[in-house]
Amino acid sequence: MDLDDLAPRKKPPQIQPGEDISALSAHELEARIALLEEEIARCRKAIEARRATKSAAENFFKR
Repeated sequence: MDLDDLAPRKKPPQIQPGEDISALSAHELEARIALLEEEIARCRKAIEARRATKSAAENFFKR
């Protein structure tokens, strides 16, 4: 048995950047935009968390 068989399988991404969207309906495009906006918000939140951690570390080590 290969160890790769034991690893959890990742779901393929729902959205591939640059993929052909010409066949999608307006409703599908709106759903796609909503999903991307949620992902953007999640990324921004993660960035802020990392900045807060960095700032706390900088303040701690300045003393």
